Amino acid sequence: MTDHLVAMFLLYAVIAGLVVGLALGGRLGGLAELRFRWSGVMLAGLLVQVVLFTDFVAQRVGGLGPPIYVVSTAAVLVAVLRNLAIPGMPLVVAGAVSNLAAIVANGGFMPVSSGALAALGRSPATIYSNSAVVADPALWPLTDIFALPRFIPFANVFSVGDVLLAVGVAAAIVVAMRSWTPTATVDLPSSLAPEALMGPVRADNSVERPV
Repeated sequence: MTDHLVAMFLLYAVIAGLVVGLALGGRLGGLAELRFRWSGVMLAGLLVQVVLFTDFVAQRVGGLGPPIYVVSTAAVLVAVLRNLAIPGMPLVVAGAVSNLAAIVANGGFMPVSSGALAALGRSPATIYSNSAVVADPALWPLTDIFALPRFIPFANVFSVGDVLLAVGVAAAIVVAMRSWTPTATVDLPSSLAPEALMGPVRADNSVERPV
């Protein structure tokens, strides 16, 4: 997916996960119980990409762009692998591996279909971008060959890997919401209350225990 708009694609996945989770009777409290390891590594990798694909940096990064993009993507993948036990993460891993394989096989760029760009009314980027139109891309089925409909806000091109990522994120949210159980409070019967078990307290602070 071109530039950092991949974040918008994942945002739609988060929204879909929340909607489905609520529709199936889940609760938002379940999200607080998710324990995601190495979240700092993932956020750092994504932040690097957000900065890398700003116009200011993209115009100046030159040949360092592709290796930085590959390393940051690999960092995100490593962080996701540390959380493979979370439901939905295997799909996220499959999507990340799919995208990374296509990027590495094409020299640090994600090939984008000219037809997909035309469907969005766009032309190839003139400054550094993670996407590039390639005449004969390697691993073509894994590249950005699809396009969201234009009427969707922030519509962009996307790959099979992006779809797997989105489905995995949505699934993780739904499962977490449905697995949440509120902490139960137990009301003791009056016969088991502390006062009933210990007996009344005398003036000298001694306890008169019931016989």
